[in-house]
Amino acid sequence: MPNQRARPTLRRRRLGEQLAAKRDEAGLSLEDAAALMGWDKPTLSKIENARRHISTKEVEDLLGHYGVHDSEFIGAMAALARDAGKKGWWAGFGDVGDSYQDLLSVDTDAEAVRFFSPTLIPGLLQRGAYARQVINSSAITRTDEDKEALSRLRLARQSVLERSPNPLRLRAVIGEAALHQSFPDPNAMRDQLAYLLEVSTRKGITVQVMPLDCGGHPGLAGMFSIVSFPSPWPTVVNLENLRGGTFVEGTNDVTIFEEAFDQIVATAQSPDESRETIKKIMEEKHS
Repeated sequence: MPNQRARPTLRRRRLGEQLAAKRDEAGLSLEDAAALMGWDKPTLSKIENARRHISTKEVEDLLGHYGVHDSEFIGAMAALARDAGKKGWWAGFGDVGDSYQDLLSVDTDAEAVRFFSPTLIPGLLQRGAYARQVINSSAITRTDEDKEALSRLRLARQSVLERSPNPLRLRAVIGEAALHQSFPDPNAMRDQLAYLLEVSTRKGITVQVMPLDCGGHPGLAGMFSIVSFPSPWPTVVNLENLRGGTFVEGTNDVTIFEEAFDQIVATAQSPDESRETIKKIMEEKHS
């Protein structure tokens, strides 16, 4: 819709939330804090609600008024202010890229991701044919052109696994049912399983299989991923769905998912056992 206001970037929203939190900790009202900067109340309100740009110098001055002297934290906030309005690499994918900007921004900024995916190979580990089959089946409101763009976007997203100097660390627990999926393209699943075997041997990537006969575990509630960032940024949880995904934040809520993931890892097959399971399925179904 041409008159629809663009959604603020995730970086700008996180910056606004952190600035608001530090103002509250300092015991200052919006009006009092704004006055310290020579602003009016609406200006600071727009900054905290991610509707107005703030410069790195203004961030540093504002945090100084709030009594914040942690140089690491100040540097992180200043970096957010500097990068908040930047277009990500996904801008080249047009509206399709914009609709997933939060998820893609999270991938770009994260240092580690932990997945539990009971019925699907996680997007960061999908191969081309498999990704196309999944997107063609699940992106039910998209045009054929959009689906093709989404497939290319999903593969481009995987560059975080090979970035230098700090590739994204990934741990994925995948339900065995996902490995038995079949598609009209007979090569899609075979190539996908072969890729899982290859990628599971890479440094920083761990793949485990949750067997069909594992019994009960917290993952029965559904798919989720836990995303960790460099200090001082808190860990978040992403709940993916047909509309893209929803982020869960807050220490208590995130801790629930982290404890659940630890139980899932303990229930799943070891990495070596998992590779043997993948090989067995390949031999039985794709030889």
